[in-house]
Amino acid sequence: MIRKQDGQSLVEFALILPILLMLLVLIFDFGRILYTHLHLEMVAQESVRIGGLGQSDEEIRIYAMNQFHGEESKLQVTITPEDSTRKAGDYITVTLSYPEEFMNVLGEAAIPYTLRTDSTIRVE
Repeated sequence: MIRKQDGQSLVEFALILPILLMLLVLIFDFGRILYTHLHLEMVAQESVRIGGLGQSDEEIRIYAMNQFHGEESKLQVTITPEDSTRKAGDYITVTLSYPEEFMNVLGEAAIPYTLRTDSTIRVE
């Protein structure tokens, strides 16, 4: 007995398509978060370099906010020690934190993630 199987491939493709699309979105989203993390590291290194040259905490924060290509309101800049207690020979650390959502296409089911990086240098 011979049966027609004209729609079999279409049904199989319809079943696998959501998985393929989710995988594609996952790859692009991971790349977006990786780019943001690498950019955050670069901004932290440049900001701490400014602090190492003797600039104030406010100047470091302004520089970090201006150089970052994301939502500046979400970026948190932490500088230790504060400029009032910092002197030549001490180490300064600039920590940047930025909240992100992994797989934000899922809406409410998105995974919250905080990108955090820091850099340390000696004050001259």
